[in-house]
Amino acid sequence: MIIDKNGNVSIITQEKATIVELVKKIQALYPKFKNDNIIISLTSLNKISLEDIVEFLQLSNTHRNTKHSFVIVSDKVDLNVIPDEIIVVPSIQEAYDIIEMEEMERDLGF
Repeated sequence: MIIDKNGNVSIITQEKATIVELVKKIQALYPKFKNDNIIISLTSLNKISLEDIVEFLQLSNTHRNTKHSFVIVSDKVDLNVIPDEIIVVPSIQEAYDIIEMEEMERDLGF
C-alpha cells in the first residue's frame, strides 16, 4: 500500500495485498487521512470482482458521511453492477473530477 498526499486528497495505491487486507490497513490508518478526500487506486490489480468493491462500502459510507469524497479507481470492473452508494471510475483524472464536483456541491449546501 502506497499513500500519496496531494493537497487535501490522499491517494492510496494497492500493490500486493488482497482487497480484504487493504481495507483492514486503511481502517487501521484511517485517522491519518480522515480529513482528506480519498482515492483508492486499484489499477495495478488484474481482476476485480463486485465483492472486492463491496468490501469498501462501509469505509466509503463512513467517510462520505463526514462530508469528504471517497472514490475507487479501477478499469477492470463492470461499472454497471456497482452499487450507487460507492463511486468507481476508470481513471485517476476522473476521480479528481468527481472530488471537484462533490466539493462544489458541498460548498453550495447539497
